[in-house]
Amino acid sequence: MNTAAQRPGKDLLILAVRCVVGGIFVTMGLMKALQPVDFLRLLREFDVVGQPLLMNGIAATLPWFEVMCGLLLCLGVAVRGTALGLVIMLVIFTGMVLRRALALHETSGVPFCAIRFDCGCGTGEVLICRKLVENTLLTLGAAILVGARSTYGALRHRLF
Repeated sequence: MNTAAQRPGKDLLILAVRCVVGGIFVTMGLMKALQPVDFLRLLREFDVVGQPLLMNGIAATLPWFEVMCGLLLCLGVAVRGTALGLVIMLVIFTGMVLRRALALHETSGVPFCAIRFDCGCGTGEVLICRKLVENTLLTLGAAILVGARSTYGALRHRLF
């Protein structure tokens, strides 16, 4: 039977993935939460939700949800469920960014990887290929956490 003492490298790697993915979501969520009007404007550019009240609700809550998910990962509380939620969000967000980039590519004739726009992630204007790679790596990191069983450095297991 593998105990935590027999696999410190794996446990440290899982802790690092938790902290990196969690830290990115805390940072990006705060960047959006502190600029709610700008985030709402960017959400409208994606033209996914037509209802203004629903769009306002998404713009007001999504950044704080991202911050909470990031904090839960960093602290090691509800890691697998939080990571699953992030995988779902990242797949949806990446699909939306890809759809918008493909539309811009078709209408502008600009080479796909030269397309730049503010995807609403909180970092400003980005090159689309780089953003797709970043989101893919974040999705992979979150997916690893869904399957990880490491409790190393997890606050939840220290409390109970």
